[in-house]
Amino acid sequence: MTLPNVRETIFSLKSYLSAIMALYLSYSIGLPRPFWAMTTAYIVAQPWSGAVRSKALYRLIGTFCGSAMTVYMVPRLSNSPVVMTAAMVAWVGFCLYLSVLDRTPRSYLFMLAGYTAAMIGFPSVSDPSQVFDTALARVEEISLGIVCATLIHSVVLPRGLAPALTLQLDKAVRDAKLWIHDTLSGQTAEQKDRDRRVLANDITQLRLLSTHVPFDTGNLRWTAGAVRAMQDQIAALTPAVSAVEDRMRALQADGRALPAPVSQVLADISEWINAGAKATHEAAVQLRAAVARLTPAIDSHSSWRDALLASLMTRLRELIDTYDECLALRREIRAGLAGAPLRPSRGGASRPSHVLHRDRGMALLSAAAAGVAISACCAFWIGTAWSNGATAALMAAIFSCFFASQDNPVPGIMQFLTYTVYSIPLSALYLLGIMPAIHSFEMLALAMLPTAFVLGIFIARPASTGKAMAVLFGFLGTMALQDTHAADLVSFIDTQVAQCLGVATAAIIAAIFRTVSADWSARRIQAANWNELATLASSPRAPARHTYAARMLDRIGLLQPRLALAKRPDDLVAADALKDLRVGRDIAELQRARRHLPMADASIAPVLDSLAQFFRARSAWRGGDKTPQLLAQIDRALASVSATPGTVAARDRAVVALVGLRRAFFPEAADYQPAHPTLETP
Repeated sequence: MTLPNVRETIFSLKSYLSAIMALYLSYSIGLPRPFWAMTTAYIVAQPWSGAVRSKALYRLIGTFCGSAMTVYMVPRLSNSPVVMTAAMVAWVGFCLYLSVLDRTPRSYLFMLAGYTAAMIGFPSVSDPSQVFDTALARVEEISLGIVCATLIHSVVLPRGLAPALTLQLDKAVRDAKLWIHDTLSGQTAEQKDRDRRVLANDITQLRLLSTHVPFDTGNLRWTAGAVRAMQDQIAALTPAVSAVEDRMRALQADGRALPAPVSQVLADISEWINAGAKATHEAAVQLRAAVARLTPAIDSHSSWRDALLASLMTRLRELIDTYDECLALRREIRAGLAGAPLRPSRGGASRPSHVLHRDRGMALLSAAAAGVAISACCAFWIGTAWSNGATAALMAAIFSCFFASQDNPVPGIMQFLTYTVYSIPLSALYLLGIMPAIHSFEMLALAMLPTAFVLGIFIARPASTGKAMAVLFGFLGTMALQDTHAADLVSFIDTQVAQCLGVATAAIIAAIFRTVSADWSARRIQAANWNELATLASSPRAPARHTYAARMLDRIGLLQPRLALAKRPDDLVAADALKDLRVGRDIAELQRARRHLPMADASIAPVLDSLAQFFRARSAWRGGDKTPQLLAQIDRALASVSATPGTVAARDRAVVALVGLRRAFFPEAADYQPAHPTLETP
């Protein structure tokens, strides 16, 4: 064991201070379960003050909703155990379903609303007339723990989220810069794949971490709009860099070299990006002008190489604009942290907030597994008339919820069970040996300090957080026997058996009904991409570009750890997901451009229809073949759009999108032949 550092020590002491304050106030007020308040203070504790406040808010709301449902349900159904169990299963399952769908810290609200009802409802079945008083006491105890934890972590040496968030922002920009540099300088595919995987993970971690920004104690909370905008810009870099890489590969096929001016502008862009924070906006303007000069005009005589070059230049211009905007937003966030006023948000408030991947099937499966586990414990409880059966049922509910978001929740549940068992000797020492000799609160606080301090140190370390929380959960749960004046050996053993049986039931049911392989999960994520592409192609209106890119990139981030667990020999699935990201962007651009090209719409519509059918078949795992008919449709659309007079910007966007689609689906096909090729003089 390494010695604790300053941050770990401060966190442990603050957590203990908030917990002992909650315990003292609970005793002073005369609440029936003071140790519930102490447990809540530790559960809410987080390294960052903003995370404590957001978790506290969601826990408070979730506890209130779960308690209200218990007050409504128990008096009406307590005389019918089967109906009562079914109602509780339905409520916990519904809340867990919503929790798994919402992959932000807000999911804690739904999870708490579910298992709080089980925590209060099952022990109240034996005396339903007291359910309101019990629910009110639980809300008061939990609220007291929340308030104490929030107060201490917000006032006593608060640790703001700004250092961690800005570090993650800078890491994402640095990794994006590395990927762009490796792409423009022609590094190996293996290196570029590694760069892309790191960036995808950065963006997902950044998006999850930034959900706490509005609750931060410092100036960071005023920069929430800029942070959100910067996340979107970093996400938008991914399809742009991938498209640049693909067009460079196409232009250099068969040993051909890039035109000298193009190679020079690529080197200039790489040099500008490598400058990092020193890269100036003026240099970006000059680079955009250089790229614009090298962009060939597209008409009915343009060759395939002209179209590829126009596509490359367009994506390079987008890359420059996006990276320049990232740097501007990073400077704005830095100034905002120093107290400077921020410019108005750039449409951030109008963009949808739900950009993360949702798997309704897995959420439903998690809810069903939780329902089966609760039902099994309740059946045993009812059948045997076990006096502590309620404890087993509520533990099954809690642990079915805790690890529901994982592909395989069994290892997490078993680890919690193992360390809960490890806590039994410690719990027995305190409950049966130390507590009977304590006759004042001061002695109690001093007696608990060594154990609480050591556990707080391990909770502060990410590698041991789960294990330490399991020991703490078992320790404080057993100490709660003191609240009910049942601190004897028989009650202790009965409670420990009930806790272990409930957790074990949750693990067994999860192993039978809920566990899925990494391969299966990766296939579902990929199918979700294809389903969204089918919807995108068949929809008359494309979604916001940043929202779509962020969700697709989030799926790429979700694929990476699953592919590692599956020990796949290659990264084809992730590469396909990145190609899908480019395809989605091209489809969205084609949808936007077709509204301004009515004369070419008759040739664009068949392309979109074929793409919708292709991805619909793939999402249903019915194959989906890239037929020569689709290639012919893309070529006809290219010819029609190139020859269409009117809005030059819309025509160029449509050509770039069609070039991207042709490269994505038919990279080895013969070059596109224009309908009216330019005659070359001998």
